[in-house]
Amino acid sequence: MRIMKRIFFCLLCLVIASSVSAQQLKLEDITNGKYRAKVIRNICAMTDGETYAQLSEDSRKIERRSFKNGSLVETLFDVATARDVRLPSISGYILSPDEKNILIETERTPIYRHSAVATYYIYNVRNKTMAPLSKGGPQECPKFSPDGNVVAFVRDNNLFLVKLLYNNAESQITKDGELNKVINGKADWVNEEEFGMNAAFDFSANSEMIAWIRYDESAVSTYSFPWYQGSNPSLRDYRLYPGSYSYKYPKAGEANSTVSVRSFDIKSRVTRDIKVPVEPDGYIPRIQFTGETDKLMVLTLNRHQNQLDFYLADARSTNANLILREKNACYVDLPTYGNIDFKGTQFVVLSERDGYRHLYLYNLKGQLIKQLTKGNYEVLSYYGHDVAGKNFFYSCNQGSPLEQYVCKVDLSGKTTKLTENKGQNRAVFSTGCNYFLNVFSDLTTPYVSALYSASGKQLKVLEDNASLKSALASLRIGKAELFSFTTKDGFLLNGWMVKPSTFSEGKKYPVLLYQYSGAGSQQVHNAFGNGFYDGLLWEYRLAEKGYIVVCVDGRGTGGRGADFQRTTYKRLGDLESHDQAEVAAYLGGLPYVDKSRIGIWGWSFGGFNTIMAMSEGRGLFRCGVAVAPVTDWRYYDTVYTERYMRTPQENASGYDCSPLHRYQQLRGDLLLIHGTADDNVHYQNTMELAEALVQAGVQFDMQVYTNRNHGIYGGNTRLHLFTRIENYLDAHLK
Repeated sequence: MRIMKRIFFCLLCLVIASSVSAQQLKLEDITNGKYRAKVIRNICAMTDGETYAQLSEDSRKIERRSFKNGSLVETLFDVATARDVRLPSISGYILSPDEKNILIETERTPIYRHSAVATYYIYNVRNKTMAPLSKGGPQECPKFSPDGNVVAFVRDNNLFLVKLLYNNAESQITKDGELNKVINGKADWVNEEEFGMNAAFDFSANSEMIAWIRYDESAVSTYSFPWYQGSNPSLRDYRLYPGSYSYKYPKAGEANSTVSVRSFDIKSRVTRDIKVPVEPDGYIPRIQFTGETDKLMVLTLNRHQNQLDFYLADARSTNANLILREKNACYVDLPTYGNIDFKGTQFVVLSERDGYRHLYLYNLKGQLIKQLTKGNYEVLSYYGHDVAGKNFFYSCNQGSPLEQYVCKVDLSGKTTKLTENKGQNRAVFSTGCNYFLNVFSDLTTPYVSALYSASGKQLKVLEDNASLKSALASLRIGKAELFSFTTKDGFLLNGWMVKPSTFSEGKKYPVLLYQYSGAGSQQVHNAFGNGFYDGLLWEYRLAEKGYIVVCVDGRGTGGRGADFQRTTYKRLGDLESHDQAEVAAYLGGLPYVDKSRIGIWGWSFGGFNTIMAMSEGRGLFRCGVAVAPVTDWRYYDTVYTERYMRTPQENASGYDCSPLHRYQQLRGDLLLIHGTADDNVHYQNTMELAEALVQAGVQFDMQVYTNRNHGIYGGNTRLHLFTRIENYLDAHLK
């Protein structure tokens, strides 16, 4: 008996020691990136098909490495040995097509999500000399011509050319660019944000022509927000009197930029208008020259975004012929026109015409050669084809919407899975597709970056995040698991759940739902990228404080086919909020959940859906946190909103399904959070809802962040924000 007591005492000591030795996950360590996983980034496949360029981890070198084993072949650029310019580091690089020159990016200053101004230098790889791309001021979105002898860039809304063979002689192509009126060669705010583009120009295959999209935004209404002095950074110009920032932002139902396409003959300096039919309020989401001389592919989209037209235009004659039309009863989704390469004589389109997103191969006459992939799964990315054009490489979620695999398909329709690890796989292929760099992860495995052959054989692991695994193992964190359930409406929904390390079936826990819920989005994967911070770090921290944290993708989200995604068409927030309420009802029925202590939070669309779920009618949520929420879709931009809702003039009842129109049904305590300089979801959204709640006598909490955009970061901001959220949850859910 004495021996048994001694054994029990020893085991108890081990448990206590283990508990004491395990470290608590600190919020400041999450927000400052202490546990950020390493991923091989800034990869550029080189023309030999055997090597790739990579920016070093310290951003001081551009290295050429082997696709076979990752070994260093040569250092292409090193700030330490740069002779002509002193640079502490670089922010990016662009290789010329012949790889004789490199554009070195420095002093990068972001503008919006995809745009930035920077100072670029031309670095000659052989001579190791550097020269400024331009001495006329910072540049935007520079691009080499195919022969590598010319660079085009945008400055002050105009296009410029620099000829490297003529001592970097600079000339100006357009002169009508003007702030908030006309933009040449780069996207306006809404096209950049919603079509995922920045540079809106391209060179012809023979480098003799350049074509660009011209945006006339004169008729677009202006939105302004104030600038204060603030901190991190401190804007000293506004120390006593606030300033303001004004830009063109087309809100739902309002006027868009008028778009057109122009070409420029570099030798003769003749500018031409390309005769592409586009609706007065329509869009040109992409242009690209093909592999045929002077032939330009122009994609046009009507305002409803349910008809995408492919025009093959001649940049000299200016004539354009319709070669292909993609239509959908609701809308043509962004991946259809966001991932196409027209540089050869054939091109691949991602289409949902059979109900799932698949690959379709066409020639430049618009004739269908073959549907390459088929089945009840989604192709997520198209990577390219081999030199012979017989094998096509892509990623898909075949088998489960929670997984992603790298695959290939040949012209006979035979498909081969190149990555077998169950989880998420994403690839960067070599030129000619003989090799690829794959980044793998699953729910609990940080990113593993490895090189593969085109047959799927792993050649070399470059980064396995072993140090991060060790660091996470020393922390006191709980358990993450994937699950699914069927709603009372009969819909199977997928989710993840994080429980405390001391979880007990016999205890009742408060629950926090995290969601985004936007159309086509997906927050639930068998991947390390789950949660607000990768690896579910913040969710693990909340779990150790006594919460169960859950995320479920409801109807309207992506990865499950067109019908599942388009169920929310013309009534955003209705089914999405209903499904989150269904999640709360399901969880409330579990024996270890306290159904009286369920909260919900989200950011952007997730903030919108948080308020919608809290006003869904059943009163299932004790509290909610809405960060940068849309509160009325009339306040949001044309492209995104009308894609899913059409215009307010056409669909008034759909637009009335929003927080500003059903806040009277709000049940539970609400915290609103917004940045005053949010160029995306305007601060106006929160202010108008706040005023409505005040006038209705509804008490709520609010946190405002000075000069912060939609990301709400900078200095101590993120730590303050998540401390605020944690304190709010502790006060209202515990």
